[in-house]
Amino acid sequence: IYTVMPKKKKKTESAPKTPKQEKLFTNLLKATCSFIQGKRYKPLAKKDLIERLQVHPTHFEIFEEVLSSLQKEGKLQRIGDMYHQNEITSFHLEPGEKVARGTLSVLPRGFGFVKIAGAAEDVFIPKPLMNSALDGDIVDIAINTSIFSEKGPEGRVLQVVTRLRTQLVGTVTSISGKVLHLYSPLLSEHHDIHLSSASDTLKAGDRAIFDVESWGEKEKPTIATLAQIIGSVKDPKSDLPFIIKASELSEEFSPEACAEAKSKGSKVLACDIEGREDLRSLETFTIDPDTAKDFDDALSLEKTKFGYRLGVHIADVSYYVKEGSALDAEAKRRCNSTYFPNYCIPMLPRELSEGLCSLRPHVNRLTVSVFFDIDKKGETKKYNIVRSVIKSSKRFTYNEVKEILDGKQKSPFLPKLQMMESLCKLLQKKRHERGSVQLSLPELIIKVDEEGVPTGTAIVENDITHQIVEECMLKANEIVAIELNRRGKDLSYRVHEEPAPESLQDFATLVSAFGYDIPPAPTPQDIQNFFLSIEDSPHAPFLSVCYIRSMRLACYSPDNIGHYGLSLEHYCHFTSPIRRYVDTIIHRLLFEKGPIREEIDEICDQASEKERASARAEGTLIGIKKLRLLNAWHKKSPHRVYKAIITRVKPFGISFDVSELMQDGFLHVSQLEDDYYVFDEDASQLVGRYEGITYSCGQKISVRCVRADLLLQEATWEICE
Repeated sequence: IYTVMPKKKKKTESAPKTPKQEKLFTNLLKATCSFIQGKRYKPLAKKDLIERLQVHPTHFEIFEEVLSSLQKEGKLQRIGDMYHQNEITSFHLEPGEKVARGTLSVLPRGFGFVKIAGAAEDVFIPKPLMNSALDGDIVDIAINTSIFSEKGPEGRVLQVVTRLRTQLVGTVTSISGKVLHLYSPLLSEHHDIHLSSASDTLKAGDRAIFDVESWGEKEKPTIATLAQIIGSVKDPKSDLPFIIKASELSEEFSPEACAEAKSKGSKVLACDIEGREDLRSLETFTIDPDTAKDFDDALSLEKTKFGYRLGVHIADVSYYVKEGSALDAEAKRRCNSTYFPNYCIPMLPRELSEGLCSLRPHVNRLTVSVFFDIDKKGETKKYNIVRSVIKSSKRFTYNEVKEILDGKQKSPFLPKLQMMESLCKLLQKKRHERGSVQLSLPELIIKVDEEGVPTGTAIVENDITHQIVEECMLKANEIVAIELNRRGKDLSYRVHEEPAPESLQDFATLVSAFGYDIPPAPTPQDIQNFFLSIEDSPHAPFLSVCYIRSMRLACYSPDNIGHYGLSLEHYCHFTSPIRRYVDTIIHRLLFEKGPIREEIDEICDQASEKERASARAEGTLIGIKKLRLLNAWHKKSPHRVYKAIITRVKPFGISFDVSELMQDGFLHVSQLEDDYYVFDEDASQLVGRYEGITYSCGQKISVRCVRADLLLQEATWEICE
C-alpha cells in the first residue's frame, strides 16, 4: 500500500480538541508508543510509520501532534526524515559496566531478567537491584561485563523508561491512615503506598487492586487510590482471582468472539467434511490427564510389512478460527491457555476448546493428520499431511493406559498399546543416538478442593504412557517443520539455543559438589551418560532441574537456529492448536497462505512473552497453595520433621529442597546456632570451627517448619538434630 502524504500546511494556532479528537489522540499516542518501544523497532520515516500503524488519511494531522508529543517527552528523536528511539540517558557507571534498554520479566522469587533486542542472552537482575521496576516495564540497565553467574550476564536497573501497568495488585501487610505496606507478586520487595484518601474498609490481610497515580522512585512512595478489594489472604478462594488480577490475565472473551464461537454450533456438518480424508473407520484414541477437558491430539498405529504406520491427528482449529475474525483476535491476544489447579483460562471460548474442537470419543471431529511410515530401525521413510475427519474410538487417561500395560486392567486395546510402547522405545533409541538428553522428571500435583483449600499432593511420574504421547508429538512437530521449510515458508520455529559455556561449567562444578564427575565442558553425550548413570540416585531429580535451569529458555523465533535440548535441526509447535496460537498459525501455513515474515516476527515475540507470563502465574499460585498446605500441616503437627537435600551452599547460608513439597527453603548462617561456621570456597562447604560439622551440596538434612507466613508468602525453617 502506498500512502500519499498531504501537502504540509502553514502552522496556525490549534483550536481546542473535541472529546472525539482527544480520544483519537490518546489512542494513537498509546499505539505509537507501544510500537516504537517494541524490541524490533528500527528507525522509520513518517510515511512508513503511517503505513505500519495503518493511520487513516483523515487522522494525519492528529498523528503529526502525536509525533511532536513523543519528541517533547524524549521518547522519539528525529534525525533527518527518520524517527529514532531516543538515546539512552547518560548514567554514572561503574568500571566494566555498559548500558542497554530492554523489557523486564520478574519471577515470583523477586529477581528478574531483561530481554534486549538482538542480544543472545537475557540479563539477570538480582532482587536488590530492581530499583522499583515491575514485571513488563521497559528499563535502562547497566550490564556488568565482568560478572557472569549461573543465571547468565548480570546487571542492575538504572531507571524505568515505561511502565506497563496503571494498576497494582497486592496484599496489605500493615496500614496506618493513608499509609500502607503492600506485598505484591509484581514487586521485587515490600512497598510503601500512600493512598490519595483514607479507606475505612481496607485492613491488613486484604488483597486489593489500586489505581496508581504516581509510581514514585526508590526512596519515594507510590501514590494510589483503592479500586477494589478482591478478598482476604485468609480465604483460599481469593488465591485464584488474586493471581489472575495480579498477572493481568483475561477470563472474559469479547462478545463478538463469544457470538462467533456459538455460531459454529456443536456438531461437525456434512459440508465441513467435503474434500477431507475420511478416517472415521480408522481406530484412533486420545491419551490425556484425568482432569483434561480439551483433547488436541489423537493417535493411530498400524503394523506394516516394513515397520509401522503412525498417525498423529490434531484438532483442526484453523478451520474454525479464521484469520482476521473476532476469535482470531482473542487467540492472538492471549497466545495460550493458562492452567491452574482445578481451573483453566482457555485461549478459545469453551464452546470450541472443550466442545467442537476437542477430540471427544464417538463423535465426528475435524483434524489435520500426519502419517509416518517408520521402518524397524526407527527411520521415517515417508510422510503425508492431510486435512481429515476422525471419530475417536476411546478417551484414555494416562493411569488407564499404565494399568492396561501393567496387566492390572483388561482392554481390547492392549495389543495396540503394546505396539505403541514398542514404537516409543524405538523412537527414544533414535533420540538417544542423536544426542538428545532425556530427563524423566516427576511432577508434584497440588490437590485443591472446590473451596480452594489444598488437601494434599500427588506425584505424577513421567512413565511410559507419557513418553508414548511425547515421542509421537515430537515426531509430528519435527516433520511439519521440515515440510514447511521444504516449501520455503516463513514460520514460527520452537528454538532452543546452546547453553553458555559458563553455565555448563557451573553445572559441572555443582555435579562435583554432589560427589559425581563430568568434564568441565560437557558435551550432550557426556550429559546423557551422566544422567543414565545416576537415574536411581536420590539426587537425580534435583540435578535434572539444575541442568534444565543451566540451559537457556526455549522460545519461538522466525529464525531457525535449531533445538539444542532435542538435538533437532527443524522443530515447531503444531500439536496443540486449542491451547497455543502459534500452533494454529502453523496449521494455516500448511493449507493457506498464512502470515508474512513480519507478522510471524511479532507473533513469536508475543507468544514467548505470554508463555512466560502464564508460567509465572501458574508457579505463583502453586507456591501459595504449597504454603497453605504447609501451614495446615504445621498447625496440626508443629514438630513435624521434613526430609530435605542441600542444593546450594554460600558463605551466608544454605539452600535446600523439601522433598515432600518440592519446595525451596533457606537457612541463614546465623540460624545454624550449634557452631561458628566458616565457608570453605574450594569444597563449597560450611564447616563448623569447633565441632567440625559440615554442610555441603547433596547432603540429606532434616528440617522443621517454624512458620508459614501467608501474608509475606514465605516459610521459615530450622535444622533438626
